[in-house]
Amino acid sequence: MTTTIAKRQNGNVPATFGNVVDNIFQNSLHRFFDDHFFTVGKPLHNEVVPVNVRENNQGYDIEVIAPGCRKDAFKVNVNGNLLTIGYEQQEERTEQQEKNEWRRTEYQRHSFTRTFTLDDSVDVNGIQAGYKDGILHIHLPKNEKAKEVSKTIEIQ
Repeated sequence: MTTTIAKRQNGNVPATFGNVVDNIFQNSLHRFFDDHFFTVGKPLHNEVVPVNVRENNQGYDIEVIAPGCRKDAFKVNVNGNLLTIGYEQQEERTEQQEKNEWRRTEYQRHSFTRTFTLDDSVDVNGIQAGYKDGILHIHLPKNEKAKEVSKTIEIQ
């Protein structure tokens, strides 16, 4: 149980229980709706699409989380030493969608790009990409000179 101590308002009259409860309720309500989690229907600005990057002896694997995206809307390009992953969302509304507007929308698909700087260990000609189960998988193989060589040296 929480006990609230009422402060005096204007230095002499104690706050009434009703005023304290009203203030607590109003402040909580304002914080609830001001929280960024509840910015319903607004696109996320300055958000970075989350990725996982793994390295092993054979190369690098990048996983981009992108549920509900169309495979043909992705673009993966290498220009110099920059790998750019992009998704262009085309909003096409049918007549049926126009008639049946959503009452509430809590997410929107939107366009994004991510750029990674590649070092000279990546074999650019061997890069492969695929999209499955809402995740874009990109494999960047290492070139032969960058692969670790494991060898046991015989002592003579």
